[in-house]
Amino acid sequence: MFKRETLVKQIQENSEWDVIVIGGGATGLGVALDATTRGYKTLLLEQVDFAKGTSSKSTKLLHGGVRYLAQGNIDLVKEALYERGLLLKNASHLVSIQSFIIPNYRWWDNFFYAFGLKVYDLLAGKLSFGKSIRINKKDTISRLKTIKKQHLKGGVVYHDGQFDDARLAINIAQTSIEYGAVILNHFKVKQLLKNNDGIVNGVVANDSETNMTYNLKAKVIINATGIFTDEIIQMDNVEAKNTVRPSQGIHLVLDKSFLPGNDAIMIPKTNDGRVLFLVPWHNRVIVGTTDTLLNSYSLEPKALDEEVNFIISTVNKYLNKKVCKEDVLSIYAGLRPLAASKENSKKTKEISRSHKIIVSNSELITITGGKWTTFRRMAEDTINKAISIGKLPNVSCKTTVLQIHGSKESLHNAHHLNIYGSDQDSIQKLIIETPELGEKLHFRLPYTKAEIIWGIRKEMARTVDDILARRVRALFLDAKAAIEVAPLVASMLAKELGKDKLWQQQQIKEFTAIASHYIL
Repeated sequence: MFKRETLVKQIQENSEWDVIVIGGGATGLGVALDATTRGYKTLLLEQVDFAKGTSSKSTKLLHGGVRYLAQGNIDLVKEALYERGLLLKNASHLVSIQSFIIPNYRWWDNFFYAFGLKVYDLLAGKLSFGKSIRINKKDTISRLKTIKKQHLKGGVVYHDGQFDDARLAINIAQTSIEYGAVILNHFKVKQLLKNNDGIVNGVVANDSETNMTYNLKAKVIINATGIFTDEIIQMDNVEAKNTVRPSQGIHLVLDKSFLPGNDAIMIPKTNDGRVLFLVPWHNRVIVGTTDTLLNSYSLEPKALDEEVNFIISTVNKYLNKKVCKEDVLSIYAGLRPLAASKENSKKTKEISRSHKIIVSNSELITITGGKWTTFRRMAEDTINKAISIGKLPNVSCKTTVLQIHGSKESLHNAHHLNIYGSDQDSIQKLIIETPELGEKLHFRLPYTKAEIIWGIRKEMARTVDDILARRVRALFLDAKAAIEVAPLVASMLAKELGKDKLWQQQQIKEFTAIASHYIL
């Protein structure tokens, strides 16, 4: 079912579709899932790999947005809190409840944040993740072993969601295929097709592996390409103005010793008015993020020195265990595709965080903005828009209670294989059948050879980067270790995919070049 050859064969046999989605990040995958579960014949094309861009580079939080609450954006917060609650039910193997502590160094902050978070709790309603409470100095220090004690007054505890972003993307792709969609990575859209009336009715797409080109027709084309949105819009209309403004957010990954407990830290107001998080994740600590408006974009953006220095200096104001550049195990940068304001504002808080759906004169539908937490709602709104303009027959949305592939109640963090949910037993079976697959890839990483085989056979991984960045999260947990195991992964891939030594060498070279951006 998940074999690339089988999926490609379907597009060779079917040149006409109801829906073609361009882009395989959170938004595009969400749209494909929504479309296929309504019964529409759905094809998704992703130029590199699922969640290759922004969607694998989040803070790993599913949240309502405490920051948006402070800005008075109640509707956005309510929507996100509702979607957060649905995701906990629908992808229980990947989503968990995470406790956060806001350390307070001024006595009135305790009351201020406690009040604000009570509003946050109320907005969540029945889908609440737990009540927020005030705690005293002693309890704050007990729970946050590395917090600076001087002038500490206490803390406020609240709860939000945590997840594995790339893993969720893979599981959404699998779910879509199970419901009949064709989902293809390493398949780049080169051109839009139009009928005699100038209406978009298809795409020209190239299979990066075979270099075969396909003309594919559809009732509706949906542009869900994140930071690449404007490239597709300008295929439609060369004179179109930019609709997306990239904002860079970077994260540092540290050893668990910098935050040894189970609680995350939320720093509510940094020197320049940002919010900073320290979050336990896969036995590491993620620290971020920044919010830097850029004028250019790429698939692998690089962290700026000033962003790195900002995070380290801010963290060191709050921790008694000093963070140095040498402590950073990995650093990753992602680009938010913020919906650009008409005034071309340079302040990120003035640029919309909510999503926008744009229908061009040629009836190309573009979905921009938004965030992981609301991907399901964004998809629902997008397909509803296609229905409202007469592109698709009216069928109601099915995803509110739809279980994502792998969904299974599990003991989070008890074993790293828990993130596979219901697939965990099958991976264990691989190890029983071939014991050497139980060997670890690297002594500093939890992953086994069995997971590599699983990623190739069942999760559509085609490159070393697909494996080490997104099927397992080695590149994000320890970039140097990921580089060290790249030759082993390349040889396993080559064996499974029937590739030669030259291909292996090229894979190692390409991955090493990517991974070098993740090392300070």
